[in-house]
Amino acid sequence: MTSRSATTPPARGRGVPGATAATDGAAGPPTDRSVLDRALYALFSRHADGRRHAADRKRYRGAAMATDFDVYVARAYGLSWVVCLAVLAWTLIVGSALPPSVTGGVADALAAAGAPVASVGRLHVVAPAAGLAATLAKYGTVRLAGERIRWRARARRSDIERTLPGAARYLHALSSGSDGPRAMLRRVADNDAYGETAVSVRTALATAALTGSLHDGLGRVARDTPSRDVLAPFLLKFREHAAQGDDALSGYLRLESRMLGRRREQARERNADVMELVSELFVVLLVLPALFVVVLTVLSVLAPGLSAEIRTPLGTTTKRAIAVYGAAAFVLVVGAGAAAMVSELRPADQRTGYDLPRRPLALVRAAPTNPRAAAVALVPAGVAALAGLAATGLDPVNVGLLGYAAYAVPVGAVGLRRGRLDDAKDREISDFVHAVAGHVALGKPLSTAVDLVARDVDLGPLSDDVADLAFALGLASRDGDDLRTAALERFVDRVGTPLAAQTIGLVSGALDAGSDAEAVFETLQTEVGRLYHERRALRANMFVYVAVGWTTALLVVGIVVAVNLTVLDGFADLASLSTGGGALDPTAVDPERDRRRFYVVAQATVLASGLFAGAADRGGYAMLLHSGALVVVCYAVFAVAGVAT
Repeated sequence: MTSRSATTPPARGRGVPGATAATDGAAGPPTDRSVLDRALYALFSRHADGRRHAADRKRYRGAAMATDFDVYVARAYGLSWVVCLAVLAWTLIVGSALPPSVTGGVADALAAAGAPVASVGRLHVVAPAAGLAATLAKYGTVRLAGERIRWRARARRSDIERTLPGAARYLHALSSGSDGPRAMLRRVADNDAYGETAVSVRTALATAALTGSLHDGLGRVARDTPSRDVLAPFLLKFREHAAQGDDALSGYLRLESRMLGRRREQARERNADVMELVSELFVVLLVLPALFVVVLTVLSVLAPGLSAEIRTPLGTTTKRAIAVYGAAAFVLVVGAGAAAMVSELRPADQRTGYDLPRRPLALVRAAPTNPRAAAVALVPAGVAALAGLAATGLDPVNVGLLGYAAYAVPVGAVGLRRGRLDDAKDREISDFVHAVAGHVALGKPLSTAVDLVARDVDLGPLSDDVADLAFALGLASRDGDDLRTAALERFVDRVGTPLAAQTIGLVSGALDAGSDAEAVFETLQTEVGRLYHERRALRANMFVYVAVGWTTALLVVGIVVAVNLTVLDGFADLASLSTGGGALDPTAVDPERDRRRFYVVAQATVLASGLFAGAADRGGYAMLLHSGALVVVCYAVFAVAGVAT
C-alpha cells in the first residue's frame, strides 16, 4: 500500500529536542555549535539575561526547541542586524532616487516648523528616514523572534490537550500489565500518535535518566510545560499515585482518562461554536463584494469620477476597475483564510496523509487510489488541458479557470474515492475489534482469534488486510519470535487510516507490556467505538458548512447573472441618453466590459466558496474537488444564460 495515516505507528529511538539545556533555558557556551553560532553567542548572548526577555525565557521552557535559549536570542539579534542593514541600504537607495521636489517639500515643512533649513539637502532628509526605518526593522525582528516562541508554546499546548486523553487511556490499558511507571511512560513516549504529549514524556524520561529520578523528571516537565492546566496536574498526580502502588495508579488513570475525555468534548464544542462564527462571517464577507460591485456599477453612471483614469506600473486603468478587481482579490483572500481556519479546527488525529511512491511506474499505478500520487501524475494532463483551452481562443480568464478545474476535479475525485474507502475500512475496524475481542474473551490467543475472524467474518474492504494480519501473526506464533508488534504495525500501514493507528497501536503496546488481553480488548472496544463516533459526528457537523459554501456560491452566481440580464442593459441605455456635459456619464456602463468584470467577481467567489466547502468536507484534496466543480458550474450557468465572456 502507498498510503499512511497522518497519525503514524510507534517510532522507536527518537531523540528528544531540547531535553536538557534547551528545555530549561540554561546558559552556557555552545561549544558544540557552528562557528557562526559561537560568534553570535559571544556578541549577543548578554541580551538573553535582560529583563526584556524574561517572559520569553519562561515561555521557551515549554516551547521544546532544539537550541539553548541563549543561542536562540543570539541568533535573533544577529538576524536583526542583518535586517537592519538591509533596510538601511534599501531605503537610502530608494531615497536617493526621489525627485528634488520631495526634499524641497520636506525643507518647506521644516521651515514652517521653525527649523533652520539653509543646509537641508537630499541626504539630510533621506538619512534620518532610513535610520528610523532600519531601527524599526531591527526592533521588529527581535520582537518577532519572541512572538515565535509564544506561537510555538501555544501550538504545543493545543496539541498536548488534544492528545493527552488518548495517552491516558493507553496508560490505563498498560497499567494491567507488568510494566512499571517508567516503562509505561516509555511506551507512550515511543508512540508518535500522541504528538506533543509523547514529546513531553520523552523530555521527562531524558531528565530522569540524567538525574536518576523519575520524580524529578516529571516535576521538571510539569513546571515547564505550556499546558499548565492539563498536563502539569496530570503528571504530578501520576507521580503521586505511582508512589502509592499499582492499584492506586490504575484507579487514577481510569478516572483521569474519563475526565480528560469530557474536557476534550468541551473543547470540541467550543471549536464547533468557533466554526459557526467563521461560517457566518464567511458568508457575509463573500456576498458583500458581489453586491458592492453591483452598486458600484450603478453609481458609476451618476459619478463620472469613478471612470477617471489612473496610471499604474501595469498600465492605465480606472478607479472602478481597481475597486472591482480588488473586490475579487479580497474574496479569494477571505476564502483561503477561512479554509485555513477550518482546516486548523479539524482535529489532527482525523487528518489522513498519503505516501508518495518514488518510482515512476509505482506512481502511475497508485494514482487511481492515492490522491497524492494523482496530484503528481496528473500535472502533465493539466498542462495539456491548459494549452488546449488556450488554443481554442477562449478568454484568458476562462483558460486559467477551466484549466485549473481540468486538473483539480480529477485529483479531488481520487481523494473522494480514497476517503470513502477509508470510511468503509473504519466501519469494518469496529466490527473487527469486537469480533476479535469476543474470541479473546473465550481464552483464545490473539493469532487464533484474528485467524478465526479472517475466515468467518465478512469485513468488506478490510478483508484482505485482516487476512494478511492473520498470516503474519501465525508466522510469529509458529516461529516463536516476537514478531507480533511488527505484524500489527504492518496492518496499520496497510489500512492507512488514523483510526487504525490509534486503536491497533494500543493493542500492540499493551500486549507487549504483558497486559491482560481480555482487559486490553475491553478497553479497545470502548476506544474504537468512541473514536468512530467522534469521526461520524464531525462529518455530520461539517456537512452543514459544506452546504453553506455551495449555497453561498450559487447565491452569488444567481445575483450576478440576474444583474447581467436585467440591469446592465437598462443602465447602459440610461447613460447613453446623456450628452457629454450632462450629469450622467455616457461611457460609464459598457455591457461587454462590465459583464466580464461581474464574471471575474463571480468566479472568485465560487472559487473561495469551494475552498471553504472542501476544507469543511475532508480538507486537502476535497478543496480541489469542490472549488474546481464550482468553477465549472459557474461557467456553465453564465454560458447557458448567454452572458459568458
